[in-house]
Amino acid sequence: MQMSESQRIPASKEKVWAALNDPEVLKKCIPGCQSLEMSSPTDMTATVIFKVGPVKATFGGKVKLSDLDPPNSYRISGEGSGGVAGFAKGGAAVRLESESRDVTMLHYDVDAQIGGKLAQLGQRLIDSTAKKLAGEFFACFGEAVGGVAEAPAEAEAAPQGWWGRLTGWWRSLTGAS
Repeated sequence: MQMSESQRIPASKEKVWAALNDPEVLKKCIPGCQSLEMSSPTDMTATVIFKVGPVKATFGGKVKLSDLDPPNSYRISGEGSGGVAGFAKGGAAVRLESESRDVTMLHYDVDAQIGGKLAQLGQRLIDSTAKKLAGEFFACFGEAVGGVAEAPAEAEAAPQGWWGRLTGWWRSLTGAS
């Protein structure tokens, strides 16, 4: 499986780099992560509960950082085993680019191989699950690193869903506030 994506993170490049190397931030943001421990500045061990379709397993694995160019890029590679569910191994090239002083573009190119029961599920299901997990990770990571802009008080009080749209439409017609 291969995947290339870019994500806009509302934080400086240095802050994003620090978070990418902080096991507590990563543990919080990796979906299903039960533990993540650094054994050296470039080596980690992890336990992750992973579910793809009907297959759910606990994976234990090792992660290594290499080709470090702080705060610009690194390569992350790892392998893990989920018992009868199978195995996963692969890596990603991660590159940071300053878009502005407080916005960083994070680019990543992933190459992964899986085997066992997971491999029997079909490429489409695996690809969609990988994209979903990446989306969950980056939503959490962006919030942890850059924070979330607070909505104005008026927007918080406004009704949501179809009722909010209906009353908003009515207010726009009548000029009511």
